[in-house]
Amino acid sequence: MRLLVVGKLDGQLSAAVKMAMSAGAKVSHVETVAAATHALRAGQGADLLLVDYDLDIAALIAANEGERIRVPVVACGVGADPARAAAAIRAGAKEFIPLPPEAALIAAVLAAVSDDNRPMVVHDPNMQAVLKLADQVAASEASILITGESGSGKEVVARYVHQKSRRAAKPFISVNCAAIPENLLESELFGHEKGAFTGALARRIGKFEEANGGTLLLDEISEMDARLQAKLLRAIQEREIDRVGGAKPVRVDIRILATSNRDLAQAVKEGTFREDLLYRLNVVNLRLPPLRDRPGDIVALAEFFVKKYAAANGVPEKPLSTEARRRLAAHRWPGNVRELENAMHRAVLLSVGDEITEDAVRLPDGQPLSPADAGARAAQAASFAAEAVQRSFVGQTVAEMEQQLIIDTLEHCAGNRTHAANILGISIRTLRNKLKEYTEAGVAVPAPQGAGAHAA
Repeated sequence: MRLLVVGKLDGQLSAAVKMAMSAGAKVSHVETVAAATHALRAGQGADLLLVDYDLDIAALIAANEGERIRVPVVACGVGADPARAAAAIRAGAKEFIPLPPEAALIAAVLAAVSDDNRPMVVHDPNMQAVLKLADQVAASEASILITGESGSGKEVVARYVHQKSRRAAKPFISVNCAAIPENLLESELFGHEKGAFTGALARRIGKFEEANGGTLLLDEISEMDARLQAKLLRAIQEREIDRVGGAKPVRVDIRILATSNRDLAQAVKEGTFREDLLYRLNVVNLRLPPLRDRPGDIVALAEFFVKKYAAANGVPEKPLSTEARRRLAAHRWPGNVRELENAMHRAVLLSVGDEITEDAVRLPDGQPLSPADAGARAAQAASFAAEAVQRSFVGQTVAEMEQQLIIDTLEHCAGNRTHAANILGISIRTLRNKLKEYTEAGVAVPAPQGAGAHAA
């Protein structure tokens, strides 16, 4: 996590910074609110601002909003004056940390506010297969399209790929294409020069430049309008961007990841998404199964969220009761991991007694999860049995495992031989020879799809 500290670094604030660094934060510092906005506008990224409550927090947030910079603020101050702390919260701060600091409190607040504490929790074989492919392609420079239902964890997987890549020490920048108005998204991505349009009072560095050297995630890419898709395609192809109102292109070195909960192939047919852009983004596809199709992850994720929100709310961590586990495993979770996370946050707050019972696990409307009926329990048992079979690879020869790996990689590359060979770390000639052997043996080999997918 990137932490920008705003205020004079002396005494207890300096101690808080050291604790934040010990908790894994990458810390930078400015002394004034004007300097903070200037640093963010110039491309110094931050996931969280830690601001002395003696400063004008309302003015800082307003200045950032004026530049369309939205970074959460945590206020801090010596003495924990209740009136000043309350004023900071009213001004827009998400939390308040009293100084002198406590290491555990700082770590919990930073994790809760920034929500950067999102490790991969994977037990189910269906999700393990996705993660295996992610591990294969993470070290490459290939663009990756991550697809799946809303709330299934696409951004978490994107962060995982970045952390496993050669760019892990560089920035990971995420842009939600659905959350930014169409007329502002171009400036958000590419930046603008002073005077480029009404309200452009200074040069603004866009997300492409902010991500330079690292990874740029284009979240919900399907929501981008066609005109901007053309500019994005050029930026990906040429590795250079044009700031709005700029006179010359700016070179960038980034890796592109994108997510979508829509069928982009269908969007291409409907004329709302460019086919050439889809080919550029979909070098490798990571398709995440919905939570209902990865039952082995449900209880493991629930336990992780219990631990996370117990720490964030300063309450004792409690185990899940047997019945609560049954009901969690049997529920369909239409909102996927995001719905489960919210349910467990509520359960931590509502729980009484020594464990989290089924009564504390409630849906958004306040209703408890339905008891698992006999049919649901039987289906669950069958699912777990199937998982056990999938986990066993005993008896496969090395040649069979190699064939499975090659075919799976080719399928995820939409039949593109060149991309598959790059991912597998073999020459295109070797790949073609292998595919010829498989075809002659009667094995179905994925056919090339679309332009650029070279045939064997």
